[in-house]
Amino acid sequence: MATLQSALLPSRPLFTDSSLRKPNSVRLLNFNALSSTTSFTSYSVNSTSKQKIPRPNLSLSAENTRTLGHYPGAENQFEISHCFLSLLNNEFVYDYRQVHALAVKLNAFEVDCWIGNKLAMLYSKNKELLDYAREMFDEIPKRNRPGYSSLISAYCRSEQWEDLFLLLGLMIDEGLLPDKYLVPTVLKACSALKLSRNGKMLHGYVTRKDFNSDIFVGNSLIDLYANCGDLRSSRSVFDAMREKDVVSWTTLVTAYMDGGLLDEANEVFYSMQLNGVKPDLISWNALVSGFARNREIDLALQHLEEMKQMGVKPRVNTWNGIISGCVQNKYFEDALDAFFSMLLFPETPNFVTIASILQACAGLENLNLGRAFHGFALRHQLCGNVHVEGSLIDMYSKCGRNNYAVRVFDKAENKNTAMWNEMIAAFVNEGKMKKAFELLRLMQNNGPKPDVISFNTMLAGHARNGQKDEAYELLAEMVQTGLSPNIVSYNVLISGFQQSGLSYEALKLFQTLQSPSDGCFLSDVFIQSVQPNSITTTSALAACAALNLKRQGKEIHGYTLRNGFERNTYVSGALVHVYSKCCDTVSATKVFRRIGERNTICWNALIAGHINNMQPDVALKLFCEMLVEGVEPSSVTLMILLLACGDMAALRSGRELHGYVLKSRLDESDNKLANALIGMYTKCGSIIEAKSVFNSEVKEDVSVWNAMMNAYLVFGIAMNAITLFEQLELGGILPDN
Repeated sequence: MATLQSALLPSRPLFTDSSLRKPNSVRLLNFNALSSTTSFTSYSVNSTSKQKIPRPNLSLSAENTRTLGHYPGAENQFEISHCFLSLLNNEFVYDYRQVHALAVKLNAFEVDCWIGNKLAMLYSKNKELLDYAREMFDEIPKRNRPGYSSLISAYCRSEQWEDLFLLLGLMIDEGLLPDKYLVPTVLKACSALKLSRNGKMLHGYVTRKDFNSDIFVGNSLIDLYANCGDLRSSRSVFDAMREKDVVSWTTLVTAYMDGGLLDEANEVFYSMQLNGVKPDLISWNALVSGFARNREIDLALQHLEEMKQMGVKPRVNTWNGIISGCVQNKYFEDALDAFFSMLLFPETPNFVTIASILQACAGLENLNLGRAFHGFALRHQLCGNVHVEGSLIDMYSKCGRNNYAVRVFDKAENKNTAMWNEMIAAFVNEGKMKKAFELLRLMQNNGPKPDVISFNTMLAGHARNGQKDEAYELLAEMVQTGLSPNIVSYNVLISGFQQSGLSYEALKLFQTLQSPSDGCFLSDVFIQSVQPNSITTTSALAACAALNLKRQGKEIHGYTLRNGFERNTYVSGALVHVYSKCCDTVSATKVFRRIGERNTICWNALIAGHINNMQPDVALKLFCEMLVEGVEPSSVTLMILLLACGDMAALRSGRELHGYVLKSRLDESDNKLANALIGMYTKCGSIIEAKSVFNSEVKEDVSVWNAMMNAYLVFGIAMNAITLFEQLELGGILPDN
């Protein structure tokens, strides 16, 4: 029979401190014991010790303590118990620590177990006194179920999951099993940690105890399975419930929305109304925000209007759901439109609204708009919120104003870990690794302790800058501080190395990650197995392409097939690129044809592969096929094709591509296309058309001038090139090398 650690807690222990609480031996039981009250398999585990908070030297008022003063010991147990319970039920006693101190002095815990349990229940209502509650609870000779339930619920509210499970184990060890009121709390903890296996065990206990009829238990089970990605079990629980309330229906709607099953969510929402259950504000919010999160902004707005017609007034959380959904999907303009519609409704934004809309400004890199929202937040006293301040730091850094980001950071009174991470990322993105490292050290010494994100941000910066040794040293330090590198840690290293030209190092790390051994160069770091994912594989394939390593690319191809990664568009695109770079266009085409939804990246990879392998005619045919399939070419696609037209001296095809560029208005946003057009016309022998392209461009980019001067030199018109160079200098544009 498995122990509770494997049955109820995550496979990796949550505990970091091996010191013991009172009582000295906390025995955690096999969760299967919930099926029976007779026998248990158990093992000892140490609980997390809390730093004792010195009790203040406070005294109760004379009126409250007059009666108790007659009982220095246990002379009259009934009177002591009666007086203490009267005090604990007295709404005028504001600091129960005074009662606690007197109870210890008079040995009241021995007199009546209800006194200690009642104190624990009162303490647990205040998050700041939760340490007192547990400290005192451990001193009680006899604990009861209400005392346990109150403290477990308090741990759940404060998300102290390891303490919750430790206390639950102690409760079961003392023969007190969860009742139907406590089960939803434990299910919520399992849901938060996505402990599907343990949740199923608890579900079995619920069935054996016939708690299924309780609506709160049923709703908690729906949420548990949904959060663990088991929508079939969620629906099964829902269908088996004898009684369903609006929470039951809303939980199932949310579950389907989170799983991307929009039609099913919509069907459940309208079935709720057909079954006589009226959707409340939370139900509508789940539907509207769900559509927004799943990129269906028009449907979200449509249901927002329907919500109004049904007499349910949208509130700030409704609008926040739409705005945050737009931002998550990078529909930044839609987010701004929703924000202004919210103001016109009218509805007053809160800090969540501002934090989300600042992310939209960051995505658009619109500094002026971001500063306007900063002013709005100041006027409405929303800048003191850590989420708003974090979004401000991110917005200013992405708009290239790190000096403003530093000001926001310095003025923030309550800096949380996320805010420190935003500031570290700002310096890393600016290439100021020394500043970022200083901030990490300052965080270690004076701020909240760095988390995995802090180290991953630094690792990404070192890798992108080609600082291999610094990256590995930081990775080792990360482990020494007790943090375990996750798959993101290795992804940023592999992709960063590949981008900085250290392709061999990237490939070596990927291979080590697949099969670490005792003698590997990172043996001290691999404290737990980390499985490469699709992102890791894509970066490794890019390294193979850069090094023209077909054999290693084929090995990784086999790995993608075994792990089902080939369905990922980016992985398939990287495979096409590898085979194309290694002159195997046959294999590249086979992979390409198996891709379900081919995006622009996949098409570009195959088109470029044929051009590199001296098959420009095939590349042009692929471009036509791409247009027939309705895939919109990017500027990269057109630059690749213009290069092919130049190499073939295919002036007619080049002119057709030029026409497509003009119709698509791509030339307005990318000078590289102008350079490619000038180069194509030059190779095709049409200096007049090359000059026409040059004259039509905004000539602020020196590369356009370089392309035209090179065209003149190719045609042997050196004087025109010299004249153009003089015009460049007169225009105030600095020539490059």
